[in-house]
Amino acid sequence: MGTTDVINPATGTVFTTVPSLGLEETDAAIDRAVKAFGEWRRVSPGDRARLLRRFAAVVEDHIEELAQLEVRNAGHTAGNARWEAGNVRDVLNYYAGAPERLSGRQIPVSGGIDVTFHEPLGVVGIIVPWNFPMPIAGWGFAPALAAGNTVVLKPAELTPLTAIRLAELALEAGLPEGVFQVLPGKGSVVGQRFVTHPAVRKVCFTGSTEVGKSIMAGCADQVKRVTLELGGKSANIVFADADLEAAAAAAPGAVFDNAGQDCCARSRLLVEASVYERFLSLLEPAVRNFRVLDPADDSSEMGPLISSGQRASVASYLEDADVAFQGSAPEQDGWWFPPTVLLAGSTADRHWREEIFGPVVSVLPFRDEEEAVRLANDTEYGLSGSLWTRDVGRALRVSRAVETGALSVNSNSSVRYWTPFGGMKQSGLGRELGPDALLSFTDVKNVFISTGD
Repeated sequence: MGTTDVINPATGTVFTTVPSLGLEETDAAIDRAVKAFGEWRRVSPGDRARLLRRFAAVVEDHIEELAQLEVRNAGHTAGNARWEAGNVRDVLNYYAGAPERLSGRQIPVSGGIDVTFHEPLGVVGIIVPWNFPMPIAGWGFAPALAAGNTVVLKPAELTPLTAIRLAELALEAGLPEGVFQVLPGKGSVVGQRFVTHPAVRKVCFTGSTEVGKSIMAGCADQVKRVTLELGGKSANIVFADADLEAAAAAAPGAVFDNAGQDCCARSRLLVEASVYERFLSLLEPAVRNFRVLDPADDSSEMGPLISSGQRASVASYLEDADVAFQGSAPEQDGWWFPPTVLLAGSTADRHWREEIFGPVVSVLPFRDEEEAVRLANDTEYGLSGSLWTRDVGRALRVSRAVETGALSVNSNSSVRYWTPFGGMKQSGLGRELGPDALLSFTDVKNVFISTGD
């Protein structure tokens, strides 16, 4: 077993190390999960619900601790990190209500009765990215546990600390040993073993489309279930009749939150041509005033990028690009980058087509509703997006026409834990969150009982 250095992205310095599990340790953890599954699935629905509520309560008691870990480990602002820890609590509470409501059906048949049951799958492997370590972990493990599965979770190598702590809090809350385990290590070792180990019955992966394709191909060998939440290049469409002041004020947060390291970032800004110049004049002060500060500062709206490699990748998109204006960023050690607005000359521009995963937004005008929809859909991705208009009819028409899994009107929200979340096209497969997510962690079993008629 090796170790991995954990770096504070705000300073670029190592502040702790964590274990990096090898194949032998990964197999041992999966074996423990298999053994624990036999007991966990037999825990009564009411008792399983109580344990999940207790887990949520313990997380609530450690919100600030978890948030400060994320500030140091991921460079998230303190406000965001507190929301993220609170989201884990809320998702646990939401799915704590599921075990006692996981109902099958009675289907009318002749000669007897026919009933269905939702049976847990077994061991679920969850692979979590570095951009939102806490929420995305909870979106996977909470419904999986509620449905009666056991979970092995691999955090990202860059951001393992909150996941490790959540596993400790689960034991403190009373979850049995082996039911929820966190396995820090390399994706090529731990994550790949989730794909190849026959006892892991489902893999949930959030990350790049390229890696997601590889995982899906690997799971096909065992006809293993997958949920994939992958890349995005979401559009923010502003029509001339919109509240331009509100749309411009909200646009920076829609793409610069979490330093743009968000698959849902509205990084393609489409503005109706008749108000294009007016909108840019409103957008500029909003961008320049976006507060990029030490993430531990409660007034900070954006922290650093996650690594030096990510900063170099983001910077490459500004080469030969038309920079409209930029905000500011601290000139100090760490992986800082200023909020940046680029003008797209055409849809062929690299910064318009590719997921940058940084605080960079590309702006392009459109002529009419038909062109707005065409431009929005001219991408391999389809995860989230926004549109701004006062016309209710247009809002409904465009919402139905844009090929994306989550869309908001006169808002830039993407995620509510009580509503479905997931992508279309190459942005993913399956849905997380909401009332139906639990069912993706179960098999439907059909039972016919003859009455001898």
